[in-house]
Amino acid sequence: MNYFSSGFKLGILGGGQLGKMLLAETRKFDIQTYVLDPSAEAPGRFACNVFQQGNLMDFDTVYQFGKQVDVLTFEIELVNIQALEKLESEGTTVFPSPKTLKRIQNKGIQKDFYVAHGIPSAAYSHFDNVTALKEALSKNQLTLPFVWKCTEFGYDGNGVKVIRRAADCDGLPDVECIAEDMIPFKNELAVIVARSAAGEIKTYPVVEMEFHPEANQVEYVICPARIDAQIAQKARDLALQVSEAYAHVGLLAVEMFQTHTDEILVNEVAPRPHNSGHYSIEGSYTSQFENHLRAVLGLPLGSTDSKVAGIMVNLVGEEGFSGPVLYENIETILEWSGVTPHIYGKTETRPFRKMGHVTITNENISEARKIAEKVKNTIRVISNNVN
Repeated sequence: MNYFSSGFKLGILGGGQLGKMLLAETRKFDIQTYVLDPSAEAPGRFACNVFQQGNLMDFDTVYQFGKQVDVLTFEIELVNIQALEKLESEGTTVFPSPKTLKRIQNKGIQKDFYVAHGIPSAAYSHFDNVTALKEALSKNQLTLPFVWKCTEFGYDGNGVKVIRRAADCDGLPDVECIAEDMIPFKNELAVIVARSAAGEIKTYPVVEMEFHPEANQVEYVICPARIDAQIAQKARDLALQVSEAYAHVGLLAVEMFQTHTDEILVNEVAPRPHNSGHYSIEGSYTSQFENHLRAVLGLPLGSTDSKVAGIMVNLVGEEGFSGPVLYENIETILEWSGVTPHIYGKTETRPFRKMGHVTITNENISEARKIAEKVKNTIRVISNNVN
């Protein structure tokens, strides 16, 4: 099929920052794109050929949108699966498939899948609601501390909480959830796997993630991870095992823990471009967004090798500020070599909201990390409106 400068239409469910960065690749190749997003202010609204505002969880909205395109993909898991199944049954190509998404969308089902396929992961208990979890806790059927996760609709640290004492359960939404053993780990790692419709498969280098202690959000993504080569290979092999089990098409981001005994455990997966791969826009021969596009269209995958060491710093809304966004000191960081800001196009900031990221590339990973720290301490995402 001729995808380029033709009548071919690619549909993308979601027009957030991931959609916006994916659209940069479709524009590069002159591929016609349709985007559906619930917000009239979606970051991706200007970069596509046709933008439609609508609810991604509504069957009719997603179904009617999908009927307009030849291939349908998504940048967010929270979409109506029944609509995707019907579209697929009627001949629309949907990648990753609804079958894959079904196994990932619910964290309880995702954990059950790991057990069924012999994929190492933290032990867990599954509950219909928080009331049942509290009951199990009162009967000493759960060991403190543990990690509480709602099974659906969690994102960017929302829907996740460390429970250190029974009182920490107060105020949790009474929804389906899992209680996961707290894993003492020395590193949080991630591997992005690209798997094409033609069956070709490649992994990006292992990255290391440093998290904000309060917001449970990634502050820094470091590529390559500062770990032993043997451990890195173990992580890539496990990511491939997970990818083969899901038989996904497109990208699969596999988040992992490296324990103090050098076990590698899968934490969660995401079947789409991912925060842990943003460094690849400047740092890799082929960015994760270009490879997602190549994969869902069945085109040859590009090289996943890094040109240079890369570190990604998340730009999130500063605490104490909500309202029209101001990027303070952005001119300062633009003067520094190897520093590239990406602004997502969200006009309103609030505490810990992802507003952009900055990539730092350098031949020396230690030097890149120092510059990343400097970037983090210089640029501020604020507003004239103080909370």
